Amino acid sequence: MPPLIGRRGVLIGGAVLAAPAVLRAQDLPRVRVGTLQFGTVNWELAVIGDGLDRRHGFTLEPLVLADKDATAVAFQSGAVDLIVTDWIWVARQRQAGRDVTFVPFSLTVGSLMADPKTGIRTIQHLPGKRLGVAGGEDDKSWVLIQAYARKTGIDLPRAATVNFAAPPLLNQLALRGDLDAVLNFWQFAARLAVKGFRPVVEIAKILPELGLDRPPPLLGWVFREGWAAQNPDLARGFLDASFAAKAAMKTDDALWQKLRPEMKAEDDAVFAALRDGYRAGIPAPPSPADETAAAAALRLMAGITPAAVGGLTALPPGTFWPGYGG
Repeated sequence: MPPLIGRRGVLIGGAVLAAPAVLRAQDLPRVRVGTLQFGTVNWELAVIGDGLDRRHGFTLEPLVLADKDATAVAFQSGAVDLIVTDWIWVARQRQAGRDVTFVPFSLTVGSLMADPKTGIRTIQHLPGKRLGVAGGEDDKSWVLIQAYARKTGIDLPRAATVNFAAPPLLNQLALRGDLDAVLNFWQFAARLAVKGFRPVVEIAKILPELGLDRPPPLLGWVFREGWAAQNPDLARGFLDASFAAKAAMKTDDALWQKLRPEMKAEDDAVFAALRDGYRAGIPAPPSPADETAAAAALRLMAGITPAAVGGLTALPPGTFWPGYGG
């Protein structure tokens, strides 16, 4: 009589003949994620791809792309299933009738930084100064800072000389003294802080003064509702893996040592600043309060720079995906 095999390949009375309990990577469905070459999303993807993907029933397949526009093109063409971008982009897609939706990825936002040697301490010191801004004229943090400046009677685009450029170049110009203050993405602001720069305006701290009770999650996992409807276990498995990775990254210092080559940190101080900044931006599990905060932020930004929100005056239904509650 041949040996008996349990459902998970456990042998009863002889050698194992059945397949192992855990499926091999090639047997699992793929989740294709578009990511930027130097984006902090890669840190989390590295954690997911180190086994969390297979434990949650999929194989992670990152596609590294040149810039934000390239990730949008890859997503819209169907070359990837998910990307990370902001909910304003998603809202504009929804307004155009597309089934794009959003689950929060990070709360982290940038800061306006200056070297103390410039004498810039508050927003009142910015008129007549040379400012650098990452992300372009419609950058959400730039729009919020303009709103904050207006409360103090300053029309910042008119009062200061504003230069828009790529984040690494802005840091270089600030360190050389060619710019007096820089509004940069959080990871570049962290690098300036290590060099002695100090925050003049921290976006997260000015939100209450702008009438926003809580910071909206600016960045999120973005995918199509149709894809999630056709692959419900896959969509939930990916999001579960994402939040499991965040939970590990929030507490496990040894894990960050493994990630250090991916982070390209110049020294121990930069490494610690990047790790701590990432941890500070980890959001709680999604809740209806996220959508409420985003809707309030959209109304505020629409009143300052309508182009920044694509002419929207309200958040289209479905911008935040209701199918995942953590």
